[in-house]
Amino acid sequence: MFKNQVSPRWVLVSLLLGGVVSFQIQQTVDSESEPTAKQELEADLHEILNDPRLESAVSSVHVRSAESGEEIYDYQGQTSLGPASGQKILSGTAALDVLGPEYTFNTGVYTEGHQVGSILRGDLYLKGEGDPTMLPSDYEDFAKELADQNIKLVQGDIIADDTFFDDTRLSLDLSWYNQRRHTGAQVSALSVAPDASLLSSDALDRYNTGSVYIEIHPGDHPGDQAEIEVTPDSDYFTIHNEVETVQADDTRSLTDWGREHGSNEIFFEGTIPVGDNPLTQYVAIWEPTELAQQIFYDALEEHGILVTGDAVTGITPDNANALVERESMPLEELYFPFMKLSQNNHAEHLTKTLGREVHDEGSWDEGLEVVENYLDEAGVDTDILQLRDGSGMSHLNMIPAQEMTHLLHHVQEEDWYEVFYESLPLVGEDDEMIGGTLNTRMQGTEAEGNVRAKTGTTTSKSSLSGYVTTQDDEEFIFSVIINNFTGHSPKDIEDDIAIRLAEFSRD
Repeated sequence: MFKNQVSPRWVLVSLLLGGVVSFQIQQTVDSESEPTAKQELEADLHEILNDPRLESAVSSVHVRSAESGEEIYDYQGQTSLGPASGQKILSGTAALDVLGPEYTFNTGVYTEGHQVGSILRGDLYLKGEGDPTMLPSDYEDFAKELADQNIKLVQGDIIADDTFFDDTRLSLDLSWYNQRRHTGAQVSALSVAPDASLLSSDALDRYNTGSVYIEIHPGDHPGDQAEIEVTPDSDYFTIHNEVETVQADDTRSLTDWGREHGSNEIFFEGTIPVGDNPLTQYVAIWEPTELAQQIFYDALEEHGILVTGDAVTGITPDNANALVERESMPLEELYFPFMKLSQNNHAEHLTKTLGREVHDEGSWDEGLEVVENYLDEAGVDTDILQLRDGSGMSHLNMIPAQEMTHLLHHVQEEDWYEVFYESLPLVGEDDEMIGGTLNTRMQGTEAEGNVRAKTGTTTSKSSLSGYVTTQDDEEFIFSVIINNFTGHSPKDIEDDIAIRLAEFSRD
């Protein structure tokens, strides 16, 4: 009667044993299965970041899908670190959004006076509104235009008006070391950049505003003092030349150079061999407003215009009439030398311009408030950011890699995104107005002609943030920020990460 019945206890034992066998089989399958492409990517990126140079450093790395925003990889992505010039992504996107791609800067000459024959009875006001692209030739054009208006005598002063910005010339955390360099040039609403077309080294329009360009040429014979050429040429600064011409096979070196703090006493020491190419250097000027004013004053004299008054500073009256004005290139054009060449001064000009246009105060405080408000509207967690300048020169700027990739994902929706995207340096392109600061990196790899990214470099800080297309034509957004490293730069680590992303395929 009960012959065909199965004991409940046996059923339980069988089920348990079957489960164990099934579990063991599944374990074997899992252990023997190949890792997914994404798992391999994660392992490779971890291995790259396992570099001994990073043992005492701190890194923040984040990768996401450009289309969906899905997280692809994260390594301490919420750790706030200094992005160096990656900061320009923050100030630059805010400028494009708030000012607009068609925004232009104005510079002009104005007067309250009146002209009687060839005599202008009244002061001339030279007013700048933050244009970082003004060249000596532009001030010469102003003088020529005034001469064409038959002005031969100005019975008044030449008044420089730089009040579109405040009078704080240097950002809060700028080091003394950088104050002599064009990378730390003083910020003024009225300034001048060396005329790039006159440089023998290249003809690229760099617009290193607030600085002068120096070329040091060897003399004809060993023992001769080297010859120094300065662009723009002006009596506003004094050059102290202690560079000696040496034998052709001797050392070429600038052993010391700089500018005395609070002055425009510029000095050079070193050696240059006979027949050698010139030594070159940009030097930041003390009070760039007055250099622009001096160049304009000299141009007036060259065009036969006599000025009876002095060169002073002041504010242009509201009722002054424009005699000649110059409108700069639109922001969408300026954006290329700004981002490709990582121009610090442009970043600070844009930051102060944001403050002026939005809050009627051209200061860092007001400008950075505009940047922060834009980032907040873009969905960036501004509570974990620190914004100290527009360029990234401050060592106190902080942003996590995850927030950087969030911003880079968000801006894809903006009308001006193409301007921003095209302005990012393109890996391996020799032309600096295409390759920018990445023109010599990652050449001969899958990243070449592919990765578009903003670099960042200061002492012990480095970053690379941008866009990369994988082997499946899938676009990723990535940010690598490394701080507190010692010794050799970790740029090759950033490069290896970008290259590995370019090599990635989900297949």
